[in-house]
Amino acid sequence: MVVYTMFQTLRGIGMGVSYKKLFKLMIDRNMKKKDLRELAGIGNSTMTKLANDENVTMEVIAKICNALNCKVDDILDISEE
Repeated sequence: MVVYTMFQTLRGIGMGVSYKKLFKLMIDRNMKKKDLRELAGIGNSTMTKLANDENVTMEVIAKICNALNCKVDDILDISEE
């Protein structure tokens, strides 16, 4: 089964994603990247993608939101590139 990302579609129409809100939330909660990886059950490569504002699956976004008890718009911004 092919897993599509919401952000592949967005980038195809000139949209970008930023996870700055996620990292601000982590700072506010005194969390390190390692803490989020363990809490959300995501890997090192996924954390790197987030740090570089690269595409991740909606499954990853859901895991992060569940782990942090937040909504999608609490951790990312979508903008025109």
